[in-house]
Amino acid sequence: MSRTSLCRTGRSSAPVSRPWRSRVALTALPVAALAAAATGCGSSSTSSKSSSSPSESSPPAATTTSAPATTSPPATTSAPGSSAAGGTVATATAAGLGQILVDGHGRTLYLFEKDQGTKSSCTGPCAGVWPPAVSTGKPHAGSGAKSSMIGTTTRNGGVKQTTYGGHPLYYYTPDAGQKGSTKGEGLNQFGGGWYVVSPSGKKVEESSSSGGGGGGY
Repeated sequence: MSRTSLCRTGRSSAPVSRPWRSRVALTALPVAALAAAATGCGSSSTSSKSSSSPSESSPPAATTTSAPATTSPPATTSAPGSSAAGGTVATATAAGLGQILVDGHGRTLYLFEKDQGTKSSCTGPCAGVWPPAVSTGKPHAGSGAKSSMIGTTTRNGGVKQTTYGGHPLYYYTPDAGQKGSTKGEGLNQFGGGWYVVSPSGKKVEESSSSGGGGGGY
């Protein structure tokens, strides 16, 4: 047998064993498997926690509703000559009429001949043209008027109307609250005559030389 054959035979018949590589491979497989399993368990646990924990949402912001604005009631206008302390009856001098009754603002006061005593006969449309001189308190006497002749009468609805010498007193709307205006003097409306009033509580008739009512004081 030649040397070359022996070398070949020796190599093929005597394989070299490498036991450490096998041990390393066998050892590596379980370690890798355990690592993979652990990774899988961790991911599963994390996923489970994520899916089982409900997301926390902030509570809805509380809304406040503003209370509706209140509307103040409309201011009421007191009738001419009325006040919290009571109306005032005074006197002034009117051209062609002499001394006549006026209120505390100098506005002319009238009597209605149709009235029976202190009971007013002027209501409804009449009171729109000839508004009563009402008082929310006790009326009192001003300059030239007599306190003993001043009083009140109760109208329908409980309103107090000022009286003088037993006559309920009124204003005339066309006078427009103008001081010294006597446009209502001597008129006949709503079934009776209308006249300005003297300090003695009597009606005053216009003199023929005065040239008509509506003059100033």
